[in-house]
Amino acid sequence: MALEKEHARHEAARSPRSFLVVDDDAIFRDRLVKALIARGLQAYGASNAVEALSITARVHPQAAVIDLRMPGTSGLDVARDLLARQPTMQVVILTGYGSIATAVEAVRRGVINYLQKPLDADQILAAFDKESDSSGDNATTETTPSLARVEWEHIQRVLTDCEGNISLAARRLGLHRRSLQRKLSKLPPLE
Repeated sequence: MALEKEHARHEAARSPRSFLVVDDDAIFRDRLVKALIARGLQAYGASNAVEALSITARVHPQAAVIDLRMPGTSGLDVARDLLARQPTMQVVILTGYGSIATAVEAVRRGVINYLQKPLDADQILAAFDKESDSSGDNATTETTPSLARVEWEHIQRVLTDCEGNISLAARRLGLHRRSLQRKLSKLPPLE
């Protein structure tokens, strides 16, 4: 039985032909679905966990691309639920607010890759190709952001949570307002 599951996982790892895109951002989700279809792949979109589970039960996609932050259920929980129903599915998590802790947690839950937005369909497909070319042990080390990048993304997340109020964001971050303004004036660090 274990040998059959391992064989099925290797078959699925070769090249997924059907994808599920789970993202609450309708524009991004629809563009990615269209881009995958334009590349000759089957693609389905879902805006939340309930839709994702429903589509998975109907069409059994081989791969899923899931946004980390969605209203209600976290992308990590969606990944866990999808993998519980379909263990051979390959899952990639996308995020605009990445951290090392969530990357490690994603891999622990069975995700094959963890990618920082923004990216395009070719970059996402390359993440699935990397999994089929390797054992998957390097999934986190290849996409782990630098400390400067994590700091910048954390600042952006706090600023977003504060609805752009720099004074409030500075207080929440424990920074002087001018120090935060200097950090915000810089371009985001590269990976």
